[in-house]
Amino acid sequence: MAKTKEEREQSRLEAKARAEKRKAAKDAAKQQKELHGNNDAATAADAKMNINDLRKNLPISKEHNSSLAMVTLPIDALSRVMRYLPAREWGAVSLTCTGLNLTLGGCRVSHISSRLMRREDEEGKQSTCGSMCLVGGLQLCVDRKEAQEILDRSFVGGGETNRLVSKKMKLSRKKNPNGDADADEYPAYARFVEEATLGYSAMQCSRDALFPTYVQGRFASCSPEHSLLRIGGGGNTASGPGGSGVASWGVGMRGQLGFGKREDEPEPRLLLSKIGWGVRIVQVAAGGGLVRVAHSLLLTSTGRVLSFGTAQYGALGHGYDAGKQLSDCLRPRYIDALKNEKCICVAAGELHSGVVTMDGDVYTFGEGFCGQLGLGDRRPQLLPKQVTLGGLEDECVNNMSMGCRHTLVTTDDGDVYSWGLGRFGVLGRSYTDFTYNNDVGMAVPEGEEGHVAGVAARPPPMQAAAMDNIINAANDDGTNDIMAALDALNLTLDDPSDQCYPKVIDSLQGVRCVGVSAGHRHSMVLDEFGGLYTFGSGASGALGHGDLQGQEYPIKVQEFDNMRVRIHQFSAGVDMSLAVDTQGTVYAWGKASEGRLGLGMGRLQTALPREVDVGDAKFKAVDVECGYVHSLIVGLDGSVYQCGGVGVDGKDDGQQDLDIEENQRGLPRLLSGFNIWHRIAEPKEKVVKEQWKKYGKYELKGRSKMLQEGVRSIG
Repeated sequence: MAKTKEEREQSRLEAKARAEKRKAAKDAAKQQKELHGNNDAATAADAKMNINDLRKNLPISKEHNSSLAMVTLPIDALSRVMRYLPAREWGAVSLTCTGLNLTLGGCRVSHISSRLMRREDEEGKQSTCGSMCLVGGLQLCVDRKEAQEILDRSFVGGGETNRLVSKKMKLSRKKNPNGDADADEYPAYARFVEEATLGYSAMQCSRDALFPTYVQGRFASCSPEHSLLRIGGGGNTASGPGGSGVASWGVGMRGQLGFGKREDEPEPRLLLSKIGWGVRIVQVAAGGGLVRVAHSLLLTSTGRVLSFGTAQYGALGHGYDAGKQLSDCLRPRYIDALKNEKCICVAAGELHSGVVTMDGDVYTFGEGFCGQLGLGDRRPQLLPKQVTLGGLEDECVNNMSMGCRHTLVTTDDGDVYSWGLGRFGVLGRSYTDFTYNNDVGMAVPEGEEGHVAGVAARPPPMQAAAMDNIINAANDDGTNDIMAALDALNLTLDDPSDQCYPKVIDSLQGVRCVGVSAGHRHSMVLDEFGGLYTFGSGASGALGHGDLQGQEYPIKVQEFDNMRVRIHQFSAGVDMSLAVDTQGTVYAWGKASEGRLGLGMGRLQTALPREVDVGDAKFKAVDVECGYVHSLIVGLDGSVYQCGGVGVDGKDDGQQDLDIEENQRGLPRLLSGFNIWHRIAEPKEKVVKEQWKKYGKYELKGRSKMLQEGVRSIG
């Protein structure tokens, strides 16, 4: 039945009243929210709302996020709160809501300056953000203005690197060209800075989520023939930010570059097989020496170790393959013998390798004819074996470094242990002549019947010219010349200076040491206050004491004390040394020919530390690595400079054959297009379809193709 005109009017008035009532209720709720803040959850509990009503009140838009308590804090208060968060947690917070990231952009300068500009407490160790310092008084910036400049430089360091830019960043730039569009990328850079200054890394197995206080290969590593550099990665959430991949270059005839072939590479080239995009790398170690062997080790964030290169001496740790052969690995391969161990540090020497586990245990493997494995004999070890002699089993080791024929480690208590070839004083301590029983293969106690008791021995006087003859003979593959040079030095494979088990460097007792670096024939130790000690061969002035004399025991480099310089990172190579102080300045000394130290082509050697100029007044370094004819410098902005160069494809070492201006040769050269922390897209490996040939009823690849594939599958 149709409604009358009066009934329709009455219905309209009632609907209008209900609408006004709903509007009044909304206005009242809005006023309550403004008065009491965002207490949606409490209000919902009091009103006993159902789950659907609660879900409707959750903040799901930028408008709702803008009312969160964290966002409503004043920017100075928010900055003080955020500086206590590690970069990884910073990134997690920025992902909790869509509107928070740009708000956090205003806190970046305060956060990064707390990592770069730390003050000392009464003990000289405490930073402004509450994090423990590696070395007290680190000062890579002086104020917030310089911190902002460092942050801006980090996005363009290294030139055009094809850095990934998210859609949100592009949209933000379009809406607000003068705004903070790079806020999304800040957590990646902050993680890079924390690794460089605090040792913090996103390891999933470490005792305290920290790297060792000091570790070689944190970003780069050099052998006499090749280089490894952490770079790339970050294309997905599994690998984290940039710097999780690896690039390698140099001589590749031993397969040490990891590309599956024996070819040289003149420029850094990324490793594939998901390294950096499915597997995060946190440390690299390039091994090898002057006897034409080389190998590489990679440490993943999960504590696994990969190795590749020369397998002849067992330095890869894979043991025998089928038929009791030691086949070279041309691609990275996990060390299965360590699959049950969580490793936090890897090291590679000339013919041997080692790892440090989460529990502080040390495992070594490879050639041991100079006792460099620390296992009590001179036998090779094809699989990792724990070092338990000399009391090391009861110590908690935190980092390790391996030289040509010796090994150094530091413990959590600050002690330094050394073992291996004791010639030239590289062990930093007096040693006892080693007596070896071939039947037992173990050290014989002094005074045992049939053997002469050992006596305290000292390294022979340094004979730099004779040792250089050995190096030149090795480079020329002259076996007879090598043996003649060894005879001239009275140095044989049965050298009595071999120390086959670890022993503490007692002259450093009372000094808490945090880092070590073992070079070819000299060693370096860093104490907790930035003091640097060197010992071993003084050839070319590699010890930095102003002369060419060798040292049997650790001697502090007085030049740094005179300049009031504290060292932050350092590296020992082949008769040369590099160091970075707490203000980011690079110093070099030792053999300088061919521009290997970045001091120019004319200088042959320097016996005192000299400052290295990369040609950029605002450049600050965070890491250095030495090889034989080249070295690497890693900048605070993520850029990388190379000094000298390894000759590839038959060319001479140095920079003579490079397209460089005459006045720039011998100086640090920027690796253009490379930045360690930048996230980049994963490169795709081209798959070449095999062409099969038909032989009768069968299709075969041919004998040579099948043999090559067999070697590749092993790698």
